[in-house]
Amino acid sequence: MSLNQTLLAEFIQEAATTRKLLALVPFEKGDYKPHEKSMSLNRLATHVAEIAGWWKECLVNDELDFAAGDFTPKVLNSTDDLLAMFDDYVAKSTVILNETPESEFDKNWTMRQGDMIFFTLPKAQVVRTWCLNHWVHHRAQLGVYLRLLDIPVPGSYGPSADDNG
Repeated sequence: MSLNQTLLAEFIQEAATTRKLLALVPFEKGDYKPHEKSMSLNRLATHVAEIAGWWKECLVNDELDFAAGDFTPKVLNSTDDLLAMFDDYVAKSTVILNETPESEFDKNWTMRQGDMIFFTLPKAQVVRTWCLNHWVHHRAQLGVYLRLLDIPVPGSYGPSADDNG
């Protein structure tokens, strides 16, 4: 199996798990933070949804320069808006993964802020780290937030403590 198809299968599996959690986000509790240094619930949920769209930045582009953009975090107002954005990113990333040739994964990708280079790595490593591992990391944080708000958390890789049976 080609690398893009291997990554696509993993992406689809993780997207389904992520969507289950995002569907539970109570926007009326969006300012909730388990700690003063933590992101708010709504910011974290939005970040988790946004990461599903990072495949474009990491596979279509060859670098991300924070100095070149004017990123403004999206502000969403409902779980429906969150899921719509997430579903859009998943659909677009699925197309990108399907269309990415094997040779693209060997090319280098750079994260920088102007002249300051944070790292340069092969795209295969970047998508594994930033598009998958980073996504799962923040999804796990979201699960903790939901647990602390007494919202039953669905299983990710098998049943959770809240699943019946």
